[in-house]
Amino acid sequence: MYQAQSHRYEDMQYRRAGKSGLTLSAIGLGLWHNFGSVDVFATQKEILHTAFDAGITYFDLANNYGPEPGSAETNFGKIMHSDFARYRDEMIIATKAGHRMWDGPYGDGGSMKNIMASADQSLQRMQLDYVDIFYSHRPDPDVPVAETAYALDKLVKQGKALYVGISKYNPAQTAAIEDVFKDLHTPYVVHQDRYNLLDRHIENGLLERLAEDQTGLVTFSSLAQGLLTNRYLKGIPADSRAQRSDSPFLHVDRVEQTLAGVKQLKELAQNRGQSLAEMSLAWLLNKPAVTSVLVGASRAAQLTDSLQALKHTDFTTDELGAIDTVLKTMN
Repeated sequence: MYQAQSHRYEDMQYRRAGKSGLTLSAIGLGLWHNFGSVDVFATQKEILHTAFDAGITYFDLANNYGPEPGSAETNFGKIMHSDFARYRDEMIIATKAGHRMWDGPYGDGGSMKNIMASADQSLQRMQLDYVDIFYSHRPDPDVPVAETAYALDKLVKQGKALYVGISKYNPAQTAAIEDVFKDLHTPYVVHQDRYNLLDRHIENGLLERLAEDQTGLVTFSSLAQGLLTNRYLKGIPADSRAQRSDSPFLHVDRVEQTLAGVKQLKELAQNRGQSLAEMSLAWLLNKPAVTSVLVGASRAAQLTDSLQALKHTDFTTDELGAIDTVLKTMN
């Protein structure tokens, strides 16, 4: 039987999600990849054990994570039941609805129908009574924003979620749904979006909006789908995400366009005594707006490596300037 390490909270940082009473581990484990029905179950267990033993309390899922869609929640639920049941109150478990999950007109989007049905399905797959955070996974232009907000609020009132969040909303969409949350007194505490050294699209007013409303920020694709690691420095592996036609944020052209700049970033990281991945995560952790940085892992050692970023998150003005200089040459 799994027994968590007694010293698991000694080295992790915990950050408050905006003005709420909720804190998240500064590094969270994302289950977007590597936890599906096609992945080795024993490896999934090892990664989750390593994460919790290192003080990670935030575990991030969605209804369609897999493959197959739903299988990440199912596998996580099995491991929760067998290994983590006694630690449930030490964990922040999040899931989402909004992207395509099942056939027919109600299988995606931000409608009341989809969100309520998705929440029930997710709880069943994970063998949980509630999740800590339930996200709207994407804005839906075909559904009134108030309907999406009402659905999320209803999940809280029904005891199926403690807090709610949104993901990939632009500043105007964020402002619109926040107005409804305020009227409803919904415990909206966190916004999740793609953010990394190479993708800074949320520096379009969203960071200022979140700061103004004191909302937490969780980042995903924090290592640019592996581009901010050593994986592509000597060419594009045949089994890499860049080679997959279904990879939404990374493709061969992107790798080739950024390779020279990534090599320069690696040199800057080495001057700091870090790997490229460690510096990239540290750069995010250095941002005051960031509550938690999501990392993925295909094996436990990969997760352990990512955690090293916590040891050195400070940057000098010269270091930040050098990074920005490299990034300007890549645009």
